[in-house]
Amino acid sequence: MEISVKELKNQDTFQEEEEQDKAKDVEQSLRKKFKKTIWSKFTKAINTYELVKPGDKIAVCISGGKDSMLMAKCFQELKLHNKFEFEVKFLVMDPGYSPENRKVIEENARKLNVPITIFESDIFDSVYNIEKSPCYLCARMRRGHLYHYAKDLGCNKIALGHHYDDVIETILMGMLYGAQIQTMMPKLHSTNFEGMELIRPLYLVREDDIKAWRDYNGLHFIQCACKFTDTCTTCNNEENLSKRMEVKELIRTLKKVNPFVESNIFRSVENVNLSTVICYKENGQKHHFLEKYDTVQDTSDLDQ
Repeated sequence: MEISVKELKNQDTFQEEEEQDKAKDVEQSLRKKFKKTIWSKFTKAINTYELVKPGDKIAVCISGGKDSMLMAKCFQELKLHNKFEFEVKFLVMDPGYSPENRKVIEENARKLNVPITIFESDIFDSVYNIEKSPCYLCARMRRGHLYHYAKDLGCNKIALGHHYDDVIETILMGMLYGAQIQTMMPKLHSTNFEGMELIRPLYLVREDDIKAWRDYNGLHFIQCACKFTDTCTTCNNEENLSKRMEVKELIRTLKKVNPFVESNIFRSVENVNLSTVICYKENGQKHHFLEKYDTVQDTSDLDQ
């Protein structure tokens, strides 16, 4: 049976209206159901860490996963309530997605009414034959491409979708596997692109709440941008993925005994007492407690 041009137009109109309704429902869920768990924490991070300032032009980087797409919707909501002028561009870099992943990203952007700008690179092909730390190199190259393209668009910041759980897992991974105490910062100045910054607006948002938002709205996103590991949850090699899963499980186990363990891990890097640290680094320079040991009266023993 043949379908007339009029019927095709009616189908297209119906699909557009359906997608508009879907986007409105998702936006309404941020204002209502997830106001406390997502929206308020998003705005708290924006204010606490001064992530958005007057005159900013921010490239919101969308990988195709749940985190970055939620971040895009939060920025759209922020634009509706902004107290000062700033701009956003929704940027998707295609480093060599499979056709299926590329299609999912494009359809989700259309469904959620996010006006994405896509640019392409050959990063996946470039790192394909790299044996040593290909995922580390891939991540650095992707970030470099994002900085470069964002700067060409006139942006002064790129926004990435790392969340609270990424932060506390990174802290523990650094301690347990890297023998160092460091955290994933809420914002950073770029060392290679002058005048550019990286910001993480989902810094205080829990991953379980992001999953709840996704499932409540019946949304489906790609798990990983990497075409070699399409089923993994993070763009890491097998070894790092295993370590991250170990840390996730460790946190879950500790939480059974101490319900505050997650917030304590997070706050530990806000409460570093340098008088009880053997060595620390500042601006790449290593300092040892013996440097000031004989010149400064030590009262730290009162706290131990």
